[in-house]
Amino acid sequence: MESASAISCAIGVLVADTNQMQCQLLASALRRRPEFRVTSCDFDVEAILRGMTASPIQVAVLNSDHRSPHGPDLAIVRRLHLAHPEIAKILLFADHDREVVVNAFRAGVKGLFPADHPFRLLCKCILSVHQGQVWANSEQLQYVIEGLVDLPPLRVVNAVGIKLLTMREEQVVALVVDGLSNRGVARELNLTENTVKKYVFRIFEKLGISSRVELVLYAVSRGNNRPVVAELRSPVAEPKQSAGLSRL
Repeated sequence: MESASAISCAIGVLVADTNQMQCQLLASALRRRPEFRVTSCDFDVEAILRGMTASPIQVAVLNSDHRSPHGPDLAIVRRLHLAHPEIAKILLFADHDREVVVNAFRAGVKGLFPADHPFRLLCKCILSVHQGQVWANSEQLQYVIEGLVDLPPLRVVNAVGIKLLTMREEQVVALVVDGLSNRGVARELNLTENTVKKYVFRIFEKLGISSRVELVLYAVSRGNNRPVVAELRSPVAEPKQSAGLSRL
């Protein structure tokens, strides 16, 4: 029997898979490793969130490729990351094209692991992301770098570097730039649609813009490798306010 100290030092791992048999097999294999304390559930956002709060979890191993021919359900991954950013997330996948890789890391994963790779490497992957490392091969990292150059995460600051938007407002901007509707943003952030509308209106007021198109064009056009300063219209008849964008 394992000692209490060994159990307390074990890494809490949650396995969630759309294929119940695959989920049980993987969870059983991981339970045979003394360094892991494993729970499992279906790939359902509410079930995963319950699993994350029912016991201490440090790493989540997620696989939704069985359900959709279009690849993993990254909307669920993003919602899980917003709810529990402290939990490292590993995404099992069958295809590693550029779009899947970039969007997976944008959604908050710390590791991408091919489902057909050896089990011993998955164990190493879990240990690595638990230690704060990123698990990806050189090709995948290149995709991520290119993706950051194409559309870098942004935050709005004024001329002296003070943030103009709250963290939640920045999250709303990022999702709007990704093309989500108010309903989609509400689903991702677990808010009501009316609350999202209020956030969007407040963002418009702060930035001196009046439409989602302006917001997207503003964010994309200001993407840079260094902070920049740009003039914005004030929402009321006051002196113009300088504002810019910098990388997160």
